[in-house]
Amino acid sequence: MLDENRKHYDALETRSADERAADHLVGLNAQLASHGIAALAALEDLAGLPVLRKSELVARQAEQPPFGGLPVTNLAHVFQSPGPIYEPGGVSHDWWRMGRFLHAVGIGPGDVVQNCFGYHLTPAGMIFESGARAVGAAVLPAGVGQTELQVRAARDVGCTAYAGTPDYLKVILDKAEEMGVALSFTRAAVGGGALFPSLRKEYADRGIACLQCYATADLGNIAYESEAMEGMIVDEGVIVEIVRPGTGDPVAPGEVGEVVVTTLNPDYPLIRFATGDLSAVLPGESPCGRTNMRIKGWMGRADQTTKIKGMFVRPEQVAEFVARHPQVTRARVVADREGEMDVMIVQVEAEGIAAEALSESVAAVLKLRGKVEIVAPGSLPNDGKVIDDQRKYE
Repeated sequence: MLDENRKHYDALETRSADERAADHLVGLNAQLASHGIAALAALEDLAGLPVLRKSELVARQAEQPPFGGLPVTNLAHVFQSPGPIYEPGGVSHDWWRMGRFLHAVGIGPGDVVQNCFGYHLTPAGMIFESGARAVGAAVLPAGVGQTELQVRAARDVGCTAYAGTPDYLKVILDKAEEMGVALSFTRAAVGGGALFPSLRKEYADRGIACLQCYATADLGNIAYESEAMEGMIVDEGVIVEIVRPGTGDPVAPGEVGEVVVTTLNPDYPLIRFATGDLSAVLPGESPCGRTNMRIKGWMGRADQTTKIKGMFVRPEQVAEFVARHPQVTRARVVADREGEMDVMIVQVEAEGIAAEALSESVAAVLKLRGKVEIVAPGSLPNDGKVIDDQRKYE
């Protein structure tokens, strides 16, 4: 059990590299056995197994719904993410391993977490609620929207911590300021989008310590920041590899590549699951005393799939939008920032149709609202891009 007086979540965080490798090999071979794969002699041999990509998982799930024939056990919830991809969820202690991150943020007994991750279909809300229970904190299951009510609830309940996408906390704080309401947030655990340095500084100036994690609906927590804020520390319940995009071959230490993750969760044993995200390994250990491998954090996408306002937008969705409208010949999604908020612009080559007529279709297909701009046929760059992320991450 978690000791709230302990600096680290548990002894796993400070074990030696040899101890961690030996424990991971045992867990890995148990996962492989569930797939009917022979045991490996060393962790390095994992690189010889095939990579599982999201596109392949979508196809497998279409053939064998809902989980593509993977050996899922102890099923308590079924979630749906854009794709669509279906993910299982369990109710055993900290099933997604988010408590480790919340502990690093400083959240624990006595805290009330305003959980502004969604509870509808996607698992993010449940992921963070499970982590809050693991560290002994109470939860206000707020979700997104109805910001004025959120401000009042945060004040009335006495919420001390926020969980949600990086920019939505600013929406709540600005609304509270407009309403003349004082809130009690001192900690923020964020994910689902980039935490820009300017936004982190704004929160710090308001007395809120904000740290971010790297997690997915399929895998749960992958890596997280500690108070040292030097890269992201890999979670103890996963094995992370950095491989050359489009292959399963590990890159040299420090080289940017695609993040491939193997979970040690026996309920949902994903082996060499390719996230589509780019990162690189940081040398050395964190000054906070945690000894696991560190990565630099999110450094872009190995494909064009892009996260905007906490939701993935995929090239397949853009193609579906174009196919719905005979007047549209090409479309391009542009992700940008206005102030501290993500914005989405959909540039459309079309004739004989107004932007307003396409707005509802954009929202229905991309699952996000954005500005539609009609441009002349042939004016979009001929560079193969259908999603262009113009946000700056430094």
